[in-house]
Amino acid sequence: MSKTVSTTSLGAYRLRVASRALAAIGGGYALATACAVAGALGFQHLGLGRSDATMAASMLSFIAFAVVAMWCFGCATVQRAWLGWAVPTLLLAALAWLLQSGAQA
Repeated sequence: MSKTVSTTSLGAYRLRVASRALAAIGGGYALATACAVAGALGFQHLGLGRSDATMAASMLSFIAFAVVAMWCFGCATVQRAWLGWAVPTLLLAALAWLLQSGAQA
């Protein structure tokens, strides 16, 4: 007996993989950017110099990008993969906005 795979299920599988790849690349970039901005502002708020804070936050953002890429392909569902980077990105962006508002005051 041979196992046949329908073209619809193969197409749906490829769409899910493409969605995870897009989430990993685009979401990883978005989260890494939000992490770098919020981290740099947070480190400055803690007393680090501007260049040191930016460098430390940038190095942490590389780790965040790698974690998001692994997360997107390790999740059970595509929805969880998208939410797994979208929610932290929004929270970090809000934190960066609050820290930026406090820095200008």
